[in-house]
Amino acid sequence: MGNLRGSYSTHLIYAPKMEEDGQTAVAEPVIETVQRQRERERQKPKRQPRYHVVLWDDDDHSYEYVMLMMQELFGHELEKGFQIAKRVDRDGKSIVLTTTLEHAELKRDQIHGYGRDVLIERCDGSMSASIEPETNDGDN
Repeated sequence: MGNLRGSYSTHLIYAPKMEEDGQTAVAEPVIETVQRQRERERQKPKRQPRYHVVLWDDDDHSYEYVMLMMQELFGHELEKGFQIAKRVDRDGKSIVLTTTLEHAELKRDQIHGYGRDVLIERCDGSMSASIEPETNDGDN
């Protein structure tokens, strides 16, 4: 057989094959490496990269605005909306959702289109949001 590189072990798999008469099935050996079979078994669907939707602080939106927006756009309870509003106010930003890129883009656009805060007269429009790739080093 020649020089085989690596350590491959093989086993026989018998596959049925029809004879030319179309009537007779004969089992013929099919050689497959165990390594190749194991690789096929280990293949799993890859997880899509995840992205954070980040809400940015400004002085033109109230806690109530953030709470209602979080409830209407994300389905968060008012208490969770309040916690997000506090974090935005304290830290200057808050991650409001981590999801796939397409979904993150949709949610960012919904934040941008949410409209002005009617409780603050100087408010001209929606809050700012951005998308950032998820990292595993202590994301907010």
